[in-house]
Amino acid sequence: MTSEPSQAPKAVTKGHNMIAVASGKGGVGKTWFAITLSHALSKEGQRTLLFDGDLGLANLDIQLGLMPKHDLGSVISGRLTLNQSIVPYEDGGFDIIAGRSGSGGLANVPASRLQILGDDLTLLAGSYDKVILDLGAGVERTVRQMAQNVATCIVVATDEPTSLTDAYAFIKITHLERPDTDIRVVINMSNSTREGERTFNTLLKACEGFLKMSPTLLGVVRRDDKVRETIRSQSSILTRYPNAEAAVDVEAIALKLLETADG
Repeated sequence: MTSEPSQAPKAVTKGHNMIAVASGKGGVGKTWFAITLSHALSKEGQRTLLFDGDLGLANLDIQLGLMPKHDLGSVISGRLTLNQSIVPYEDGGFDIIAGRSGSGGLANVPASRLQILGDDLTLLAGSYDKVILDLGAGVERTVRQMAQNVATCIVVATDEPTSLTDAYAFIKITHLERPDTDIRVVINMSNSTREGERTFNTLLKACEGFLKMSPTLLGVVRRDDKVRETIRSQSSILTRYPNAEAAVDVEAIALKLLETADG
């Protein structure tokens, strides 16, 4: 009895399933979006890990009402491995690695330790379909280094001029440092889809004019009062208000991500 020849495994690029969620400035709904995107991917059958990479002001656990026994501080200090710090978020069906909430101490982690942390996270990503990194706002060294192994970077912006200016700055530095990164844009808290597209076009023109590159629009999330309510209640909008406009918009973004990944 002869066995059928086994197929050679496909080559997998390191970090191919790692997606960073970034913003030039705070207050644009970045962490809320990262949580909702992780939940939406989980609903599509993706084994998902959400990593709180905001080393200066971690708040992912606060938005979800979690009190994790372990967090990133224990990992960086060497008391735990990254794998040991994973916390299941049962309501959303995805896993979380929480930062040290309310402590800015992690923002001063040496570059060598961040390198090890990034490499460990890349290895851990092999156990998941998708790993979402919620980065800190801005373009500081720690933010850029946390995103060094990702294949895709989603930049969240609003129609505020300062948000667009800072989003452009993040795109510029990321493109210069890692030109192969797949940079996509999400316009959040938009009054309408069409208005969000116009906002994106303003950013696109600046990128094409000065950087000679064209980030793609991943999607527009409409302004929705239900978002504030879910943050206040420390839950996911896909659990509390799954039919809300903002929830529907993020689910569409998750599907678009999966379609482009398959393609």
